[in-house]
Amino acid sequence: MTIGNRERLPVIDHLSYSSVNTYRQCPLKWHFKYVEKIPEEVIGSALVFGSAVHSGIERHFQTLLETGKAPTTEELLEAFDECWASFDSDLIKFGKGDDAQTMRELAKKMFTTFQASHFANPKGTIVAVEESMRAEFITGVPDVLARVDLAVQSGDELVLTDFKTSRSRWSADQAQSQAEQLLLYANLAGRVLDGKHIKLQFAVVTKAKTPQLEVHEVSLDTARLDRTKAIFSRVWDAIKSGNVYPSPSQMNCQSCGFKSACRAWAG
Repeated sequence: MTIGNRERLPVIDHLSYSSVNTYRQCPLKWHFKYVEKIPEEVIGSALVFGSAVHSGIERHFQTLLETGKAPTTEELLEAFDECWASFDSDLIKFGKGDDAQTMRELAKKMFTTFQASHFANPKGTIVAVEESMRAEFITGVPDVLARVDLAVQSGDELVLTDFKTSRSRWSADQAQSQAEQLLLYANLAGRVLDGKHIKLQFAVVTKAKTPQLEVHEVSLDTARLDRTKAIFSRVWDAIKSGNVYPSPSQMNCQSCGFKSACRAWAG
C-alpha cells in the first residue's frame, strides 16, 4: 500500500456491499481479494452451493420473465450444475459428511420447496432479475455497485427481494439485523422511481432435510440507512489511508482462502 514514504491509494472506482463487508471482517482479506486479486487457495463448499442454488432460482425467474412459464426442477438443476462447474473442483473444501452428490440432492429438495411456494409465482410483473445498479451513495466516496436479485412491480409498489440460503430458519430480528444491504438497494432504486413505494424483503430457503422457504419483510429505516452511509464513509477513509491489517478470528480464518498469503504478509 506504500511506495517509499508515499501512500499509494489502490485504484478503486466503485464499492459494493460485499466489498465493504469484507473490509469490516478483515482488512487484509479485502486487500488480497480486491486490490491484489490473489486467487483463493480453497473455496468453501457452502459458498459454491449457495452460488449454485442462487443460479437455479435466477433461472426460474428469468424464464418466467422471458416466457411467462415456470421452468422444471430439472432446468433449475441444470443451472445449478453449470454454476458448480464454473468453480475449480480441486479447490472446493467440503464439510464433514458432504460431497458434490449429496449437495446436489439437497439442492433438488430446495428447488422443489421453492417452486411449490407462493413466492415462486409473484403477484405483479417481474421487471428485473439480477439487475445491476450503480450510483453515488455518499459524496466523496466512489460509486456503489449493487445487484438486485428480483424486482417485481405490483401497482404502485416495487418489491425488491434478496435471496438467501441458510442452515436454519431466520427470525424476524435476524432479518432486520441483515437489513443494511436491502436499505442500500432501496436508496439506489428510489432515485428512479418517482416517489413510488418500495417494499424490501428477504426470501430464505433452509438447507435442511426438509427445506423451508420463508419471506421476511424489512422496514425502511432512515436512521439505519444513515448508519450504513456512515459505515461506508468510514471504511473508505480507512482504505484511503492504507489501513490494512489482519483480523484473526476462529470464524473468519477457518474458511479463508488466503491463509498462505496472510502468513507471508509482513506489513
